[in-house]
Amino acid sequence: MKTRMPLALLFGRLAPSFAFAISRGRLFSTSTTSLSMAKRVLVPIADDSEEIETTCITDTLTRFGAEVVVASVKSGGELVCKMSRGVKMMADIPIDDATGQEWDLVALPGGMPGAEHLRDSAPLISILEKQKESGKLYGAICAAPAVVLASKGLVGEGATCYPAPGLLGKMSSPVGDDVVVQGNVVTSKGPGTALKFAVKLGEQLYGAEKAKAIANEMLA
Repeated sequence: MKTRMPLALLFGRLAPSFAFAISRGRLFSTSTTSLSMAKRVLVPIADDSEEIETTCITDTLTRFGAEVVVASVKSGGELVCKMSRGVKMMADIPIDDATGQEWDLVALPGGMPGAEHLRDSAPLISILEKQKESGKLYGAICAAPAVVLASKGLVGEGATCYPAPGLLGKMSSPVGDDVVVQGNVVTSKGPGTALKFAVKLGEQLYGAEKAKAIANEMLA
C-alpha cells in the first residue's frame, strides 16, 4: 500500500531556492488582469543580501496585492543568490531585464557585503536614480540606506539605517527610528524592523486602511 508523503516533509526536502519560489506563489497561476492592476515592486538581491529582510519585503507586499519581482544583480545573469546566512534564493530576472521598466517601488534589503554588491550594480543605480527623478517610491533597510542610498546621493538628512558606527558615519544626521518616511524615500534599521518596514512600504502604495488590515491579518 502506497503512503503519501506529508506536504511539509516534501517541501522540506526541496532545494532552498525552490522552496522560496513556492512561498512566493510562483508555481501557481495568476490572472493577467489582476497583475495588470497591481502595483509593481522591484526587489534587487545579491550574494550576502539579508534573507529575513528580503522575505519580509516580498511576502508582505505580495499580501497587499503587489506584483513583486526579485532581480539578481549577479554578473552573467545568474539568478541564484546565496544569502547572508547561507539560504539560497532564486530571483525572477537578472537586473538588466528590470531596466527600461516602470516600477511603483524599488525596495532594497540590507546585509553585508550584499549591500555593497547592490551599490556596485550600475543598472540598479540607474533604476534608483530614475525613481528619484520621477518622484516614485524607493526604500532601503539595514546597511543599504548607508551603503547604497547615501553613497549615491539618494537619501538626505534624517534617515535611518542599521545602528553600527561604520554605517551611521556614512549617513547625514541619522535618526534612531525603526522606520523613517521622507517623501518618496523609506528607510529602516534591520532584520528586527523588517516587517514594520514592509508594512510601511505597503501603506505608501495602498493607503493606511489597507496597511492596517494586512497588519492585523499578520498579527503585526
